[in-house]
Amino acid sequence: MSSNLQAVSDAGVSIWLDDLSRDRLQSGSLKKLITESNVVGVTTNPSIFSAAIKGSALYRDDILALKAKGTTVADILTQLTTEDVMAACDLFLATFASSGHVDGRVSIEVDPFLAHQTEPTITQGKFLWELVNRPNLLIKVPATLAGLPAITELTAAGISVNVTLIFSVERYEKVMDAYLTGLERRVAAGSPINEIHSVASFFVSRIDTEIDKRLDELTPDSPLRGRTAIANADLAYEAFLRTLQSPRWIALIAQGANQQRPLWASTGVKDKKYDPTRYVIDLIAPDCVNTMPEGTLNVVRERGAVRGDTITPAIPGAHEHFAALNLAGIDFVDAVDFLEKDGVKKFADAWQELLDNVSAVSM
Repeated sequence: MSSNLQAVSDAGVSIWLDDLSRDRLQSGSLKKLITESNVVGVTTNPSIFSAAIKGSALYRDDILALKAKGTTVADILTQLTTEDVMAACDLFLATFASSGHVDGRVSIEVDPFLAHQTEPTITQGKFLWELVNRPNLLIKVPATLAGLPAITELTAAGISVNVTLIFSVERYEKVMDAYLTGLERRVAAGSPINEIHSVASFFVSRIDTEIDKRLDELTPDSPLRGRTAIANADLAYEAFLRTLQSPRWIALIAQGANQQRPLWASTGVKDKKYDPTRYVIDLIAPDCVNTMPEGTLNVVRERGAVRGDTITPAIPGAHEHFAALNLAGIDFVDAVDFLEKDGVKKFADAWQELLDNVSAVSM
């Protein structure tokens, strides 16, 4: 085990890999990351599946065989992606058991074209949950306004959810409320909640990319550059701690509820001027998840200088940063509104590209 990655885990952060492919599964690459790099979970998204299927010959025979049976392209994609997720879930079963069902989790996302449709999201979330049929699965639902009631409904149905595309603390608070409401509904119905788990995926690097661009338009080389993403995550963690102290949460703990842990997503550094470990090392605190692309995992392994909890002491400075950002003329609400729309579009575009690529496969 890497001492740096072990230090991240010891500080209370679960390391998940932000990638999955048939090549990883069949080559033993994912198993090696589990045994040697402290990886205790996997996240997927439409972009990841698009890259996996487009870049590998391992899917070709299955695609051709399913086409020969008259299977639709959409159903072919469902079969390919769920088979990979099933295999990954099985690979993580030992981790799932040893972590008390907290980790060993694998995520699969509902169709990105449904991001602004509540009922179809609920329907597909339930369908995928039944189809994969693994206790360590997480159904990914976007934190759009239409996604919020879907989170509640799926949670109330006993389904574990990974809420994705969260960019603001305000929306994150609504996500936590949706999760708690789902648990409360289930308790009111007399159903158990002790096996329901959830994470809330707070996107990080995209925040700096967008805010830095806006700062550069106002004041080149602003001292506020490169600080917003981490400050935003710090305030999200503060909101998480606040929720844990709420009467609602305390009542749910008595019924066996599990925390909806904050998950730091999009942790690969986009700006080469910045330390490539920053979205891991500066986002460490108990009860968090960090899902990393393998490149980020490798650089943390090689030179990540873990300093323990870096979030809690930074919360006061995060408030000061946002006050300064406001004085600088940055409309953060407008920025995160753009990022949500752009995030939904990026995933939808990746899914459409995948549909097109599968359609083009022929003998």
